[in-house]
Amino acid sequence: MTQQVPSTEPELSAVRNFRDVGGLPTVDGRKVRHGVLFRSGHLAHATEEDAAFLSSLGLHTVFDFRNSADQRLEGPDVELPGVRNVNVPLSDPADGAEFWRMVRDGDLDQLREILSDGKAAGRMIESYRRIVTERTAEHSRVLHALAEDSVPALMHCAAGKDRAGISVAVTLLAVGVERDAITADYLESNAKHRRYKVRRSGDQAGAYTPEVMELLSPLFDARAEYLAAAFDSIEDTWGGVDAYLERGLRLSDQARERLRERLVD
Repeated sequence: MTQQVPSTEPELSAVRNFRDVGGLPTVDGRKVRHGVLFRSGHLAHATEEDAAFLSSLGLHTVFDFRNSADQRLEGPDVELPGVRNVNVPLSDPADGAEFWRMVRDGDLDQLREILSDGKAAGRMIESYRRIVTERTAEHSRVLHALAEDSVPALMHCAAGKDRAGISVAVTLLAVGVERDAITADYLESNAKHRRYKVRRSGDQAGAYTPEVMELLSPLFDARAEYLAAAFDSIEDTWGGVDAYLERGLRLSDQARERLRERLVD
């Protein structure tokens, strides 16, 4: 039997952006079951207490959407006894490597050039579109795993906002959750205590200047326009969610029904 987790959010010391997506409403009046689908940032720095809490959830699978470069930077996830860890990278290790070097080094001139005047938000919108249109095999793999045996499941990337956010959104679309509810859950990542912390290179641990923080802000925001771009890509490419699931993700009606049985009350 799946454990029912408390409705109050746990205090996790070193795992950011954790939450249970249970309770979200579906278009047919049902709700996502509590204790079957969780989301968070990476688990690499989880304390013993954090790991004990995560172990108490009865997880079957942790889906890690980070790429190898992310894992080298942050470290591998802590191992949770009896839990299967599945790495499904949703971005190429080379993508953004030079950009993130500039971020960590605080190269202000270059950051101004590539992020000012709405270009940062544009980067995010394009990224969300690419993840939807170019990562269909990966999302298919995740949904089929959930439909078969992989719940309760935790989905995460680095910050738990973008790659995990899209994957959670795709999963929720597949079981018929209302789009506004998906967006509202996604926007929860904006809470100060949830946001990803970027480390600077070298020994310097000082804070970024206000200008740099302003330039970077769109990258660390969860904005409705980003997720809307992902939804729009589904409409533009496949003509709608049903066609996306059927043709893009190869999810049969039977598999979709199994997914609903596992995730929805």
